[in-house]
Amino acid sequence: MKQLRAGRFALGLTVIALPLALALLGPVFAGEPGPRAASFTLGDGHWLGTDFVGRDTWQQVLHGGRPVVLTALAATALAYLVALPIGLVSALTHRRWLEELLMRPLDVLLAVPSLLLILLAATVFSLGAFGLAMLVALVNVPDAARLVRAAAAEAAARPAVESLRMQGETWWRMAFGYVGRSMLRPLAADAGTRLTGVLYLVATAAFLGVGVAPDAANWAVMVDRNRTGLFVQPWAVVVPALLIVGLTMGANLLFDAALDKGGRRRTLPRPTGSETGEGPVRRRTEKEARP
Repeated sequence: MKQLRAGRFALGLTVIALPLALALLGPVFAGEPGPRAASFTLGDGHWLGTDFVGRDTWQQVLHGGRPVVLTALAATALAYLVALPIGLVSALTHRRWLEELLMRPLDVLLAVPSLLLILLAATVFSLGAFGLAMLVALVNVPDAARLVRAAAAEAAARPAVESLRMQGETWWRMAFGYVGRSMLRPLAADAGTRLTGVLYLVATAAFLGVGVAPDAANWAVMVDRNRTGLFVQPWAVVVPALLIVGLTMGANLLFDAALDKGGRRRTLPRPTGSETGEGPVRRRTEKEARP
């Protein structure tokens, strides 16, 4: 089992290493942009061809990963930063009015399509990369808060929490010391899949011109803007698309490997008779039953 866990971790690290390295270090090695050539051509010093406006595809790949990665990571972190306290308070409070006050507005927000909310906000505000990250985080808060609340409510219903409450433990210790640790695995698994959805929203917003320029060096923009020349010069679409897929798949594999304990379930020793209180009675009964 440990070897299987190590294999999944190595596979995830291998898959995510290239897109993550290109995203973080690509702009350092990209250099100055060269002269533009004809659109969707191969050769002439462009070993990945040119894009829809004649720019070198490889140079756009080097520049285009950082905004996607940073925006997606920032949006995911901001979503959980807001959702965690809301979900924990809603699950652990005994005040029904407080739970309704926290969750009902999120239910209304959840009913609005995410992309529609982003477009409505973009018509009112001039958004940059940070504004786009905040919007994507906002539309992910309701769903993340409901998941946190469900996981926390399941953990809060265990006898251990009631024992802590009877012992006079503080709310913070119960919330973060026990309940928070108990729901770490489902939250981490959700974070891996939520990152994929955040990347999708960032890419869709980039396609609609929200938060980025229409010709920005961005993997998501490259996939959309270059799709008209897919059968003429496929590398301008295939390479950034594979990098996005590798980024999301590698993140999910790493989360899965990190959460796997890598061993068999711990089996608790069966209680002895003295621990259950049945031993002396059973021995006395057997003694009395002897002829």
